[in-house]
Amino acid sequence: MAKQEIDDRFKKFGTVSFTSISKVNDFIGYLEKGQVMGTKCKKCGMTFFPPRADCSGCLSSDMDWMEVTGEGTLLTFSKLQYGPVGFEGELPYTIALAQFKDVKVFGRMSKELSDADVVVGMKVKALPVQLANGKISYEFQKA
Repeated sequence: MAKQEIDDRFKKFGTVSFTSISKVNDFIGYLEKGQVMGTKCKKCGMTFFPPRADCSGCLSSDMDWMEVTGEGTLLTFSKLQYGPVGFEGELPYTIALAQFKDVKVFGRMSKELSDADVVVGMKVKALPVQLANGKISYEFQKA
C-alpha cells in the first residue's frame, strides 16, 4: 500500500502560519501564480474570502474558485500598534477591509503606503506578495 502524501501547502501562508493543512490548500498555489482567490458556492451563489471549502449558507461542498480582481473600495482600516504572538516584529501595520464586486476581503495594506495615503473610499487592488521569511501572502495596494 502506497504512503499517502500530506498536502501541507498552507504552512507557506502568512507571517505566522497557525495551520498547515486545509481543505483550501489550492489558495497557496494560486498566490504563487499571482492570483488572489476566494470561493463561490455553485448551489446558492454565496462568496467567501478567505476561501472556504464548505458553504455556510446552504451547507454545500460544491464550490468554485473565483479570482479577486480589479479595483476594490476600502471600507475601513485600523493601524495596529500591538500585535498577536508572532507578529510583534511586523508592527506597526495597517489592516483593512475592502469590497471587491460581490466579496469583502480582509487583509493588510502595503507598507509602502503612508498613513496619509490610506483613506476610506480609496480604490485598492489585492496582490500576492512574497514575505521576507520566504512565505507568501497578499496585500492591498493603491489602485
